[in-house]
Amino acid sequence: MITIKSPEEIAIMRQCGKILAAILDKLRMEVKPGVKTRWLDTVMAEESQKRGVKPSFKNYQGFPANLCVSVNDEVVHGIPSERVLKEGDIVSLDVGVIYSGFHTDAAITVGVGKINNQAKELIATTEGSLKAGITQANCGTHVGDIAAAVQDYVESRGFCVVREYTGHGVGRELHEEPQIPNFAFGKGPLLRRGMTLAIEPMVNAGDWHTRLAPNQLTVLTADGSLSAHFEHTIVITDGKAEILA
Repeated sequence: MITIKSPEEIAIMRQCGKILAAILDKLRMEVKPGVKTRWLDTVMAEESQKRGVKPSFKNYQGFPANLCVSVNDEVVHGIPSERVLKEGDIVSLDVGVIYSGFHTDAAITVGVGKINNQAKELIATTEGSLKAGITQANCGTHVGDIAAAVQDYVESRGFCVVREYTGHGVGRELHEEPQIPNFAFGKGPLLRRGMTLAIEPMVNAGDWHTRLAPNQLTVLTADGSLSAHFEHTIVITDGKAEILA
């Protein structure tokens, strides 16, 4: 069931989003050669406690960490570990927090030190496709308009959108209806004022197919190509969508 948030609930999510954005900025600054991905999990835990929120992902459907750290060919749900980041890697940071009973969810992909041109273009394209999708997230349009805009943007630049995983509604639950694919599929649900959505393009440098790692949580590109991920939590308004996180 798709829920419409009240002004009071949106105000809570707005504050939740501000906190999440600050944590994500802190995490971005910690990404550098020689850092273990487990350190980023520690930073997430410490920053969340300091700011009075709880990480959304910890123990969610068996996920063991406070955030997802996906490196190179890892699409999403990378588990922080003793892995050391190297010059030239790209790293997706996917984070969510709970504040006063509401979730916000966001992701960025950043380079570790100097990265090659393909990686730069992949990151720029993925971020650009998120912006393209958000421009279609208006009261009276449809989920399918968001999806088509993301796919058109990505494929016009020679990359592929992941099809097995989607964006989603977000609020009292981390994952709510509707699902928000990143590829054209038809109209889908009508967008109404007060809907809160997590739009999140996942884009591969190679083929769009994915596979699961042996841990049965981390998703990787099937062909070993690089992948990037960006995400914002937004609210549908009478005008342009408002980015909450």
